[in-house]
Formats: sequence, structure tokens, C-alpha cells
Amino acid sequence: MPADIVTLVLCGAGLVFFFAGTAGIIRFPDTLTRLHALTKADNVGLGLLITGLAFQAPDWQSVGKLVLIWAMALIAAGTTAQLVARSALQQQDTSQ
Repeated sequence: MPADIVTLVLCGAGLVFFFAGTAGIIRFPDTLTRLHALTKADNVGLGLLITGLAFQAPDWQSVGKLVLIWAMALIAAGTTAQLVARSALQQQDTSQ
């Protein structure tokens, strides 16, 4: 029962971060600020969601898989953000 409450709180907090990232994409004026809002909020949101789900995992192997998923998402988000930011900066330079 206490694990269920912790799971609900952590997953709820994760969803708040996901919604904040979505609001940042909609509200912020340029690509770099939108990218920052998206990557930071989504990485923290996913971390909270994974932590909440870890309390429901049946064994340590499942927890390890969840952490591995989060680590791969962090790497992918960082790499993708770097590529998008570099492309946006190159487009700004050519348009001036």
C-alpha cells in the first residue's frame, strides 16, 4: 500500500514535468529555448516515472531494465538535442 502511494506521487510529478515541457514547446519563442524546455523537462519527467514504476517492479532485474531504458533515453535526447541545436544555429548563420 505505501509503495502504491509513492508510485502515484512520483508518476504524477513526472506527468507535471512532461506537461511543463509541452508548455515550453508551445510558449517559447525560438528553437534553442524550446529544445531546452523539452529535453530538461522530459528527462526529469521520465526519471520520476521510472522511479515510480520501480516501486511496482517484481524483481531487481525489472528495475535494471527500467534504469537502462532511462539511460538510453537520456543519451538519445542529448544527442538529438545537440543535432537539432547545431542545425538551428547553422540556419541562423546562413539567414543573416
